Amino acid sequence: MAKRERVMRMSVEQPLWQALTGYRVLTMVYAIGLFASAYDEVARPWVAIAYFAVLAVWTLATLPRVANAASCTKRFLAADLTIALTGILLTRVAESPERIDAGAPTLPSIWAAGAVLAFAIKGGWRWAAFASTLVAAANLIHRSGVPTRDTVHMVLLVWIASIAIGYVVEVARASERTLARALEIEAATRERERLARDIHDGVLQVLAMVQRRGVVIGGEAAELGRLAGEQEVALRTLVSGGLVPVPRVSEDAAEGAVVRAVDEPDDSDGPVDLRALLAPYAGALVSLAEPGAPVSLAPAAARELSAAVGAALDNVRKHAGEHARAWILVEDEPDEVIVTVRDDGPGIPEGRLAQAEGEGRLGVALSIRGRLRDLGGTAELISVPGQGTEVELKVPKAGSASRGKAEQR
Repeated sequence: MAKRERVMRMSVEQPLWQALTGYRVLTMVYAIGLFASAYDEVARPWVAIAYFAVLAVWTLATLPRVANAASCTKRFLAADLTIALTGILLTRVAESPERIDAGAPTLPSIWAAGAVLAFAIKGGWRWAAFASTLVAAANLIHRSGVPTRDTVHMVLLVWIASIAIGYVVEVARASERTLARALEIEAATRERERLARDIHDGVLQVLAMVQRRGVVIGGEAAELGRLAGEQEVALRTLVSGGLVPVPRVSEDAAEGAVVRAVDEPDDSDGPVDLRALLAPYAGALVSLAEPGAPVSLAPAAARELSAAVGAALDNVRKHAGEHARAWILVEDEPDEVIVTVRDDGPGIPEGRLAQAEGEGRLGVALSIRGRLRDLGGTAELISVPGQGTEVELKVPKAGSASRGKAEQR
């Protein structure tokens, strides 16, 4: 079955870049509109016209630069802030001292705040504080050190808002990295459990059989059995421990966290009949009771449920003896499928399952319960010493279908 790697980039700041793109265009139009409405009062309109021509070309040409964090480089930020500061200082050349003292707006007006916000989104609150301080200094120079109330309000608003946005961006990035780490740990754990189930159903069972048969045969076979037993213990320890991958983050932290997950696309387009997968288990010592109509499940869910039944039967042969009888009952309910595996063995002593998990014997924990948990189902084990063991496996139809579709995607 082919595997496919999905790369997911999580970035809650991307909407901020999109909003900044629109803000720059709107505030450019607003600044030009303010100038046009007071054109007759401007002392040197040609200075303002020249600046607005540069501002319009710069704003429209650099829209791709503020589309995302990767495109918004430090050089661009420096140039963008220079355009804003130059416009503020040029206001003293374009406007008369009387209009400046009366509170006339600077040439870039609130467009300058866009340059500061770009610093905040790109570099966090420290970059925002640096850029807003330069804008505040330029406004103080423009007002000859005696700012009006409106100027003070605007400077404080830009300073506080940009620092707040920068801080929120830093918190969001930290949260993204934490979430990406958690998702990778979850994906690694699920993959480790899947591999552990497969190993338990195959390699570990063979090693355990070799160990038992070697002890019975004796001689050189006994030594072979001893080695197989040692390898079984080592493999169980490795499977139960596992490794957690190193968290993956993007080269530019502003791009957000990156999570890579491995999918296993399903090799079937439609549901399968669970009865066909369970039929091979029936035999002289295993009785299978099933409905007369097909028991439809998503392919992945049907395979996992069938494997869980196989693991339960392996436990019957291993713990109840090779001559123990077992019964498989399949029930097709409207919302779920229930498969019950019962044997006539001696049962499981109380506390034995917990002890087995502590020793790294994860047959019930992974091969049965782990499979059902991944499907959104449950596995309940009932055992009374001297009266056999019963394992009840439940898989919801809706959950298995949605999971199967998700795997296909």
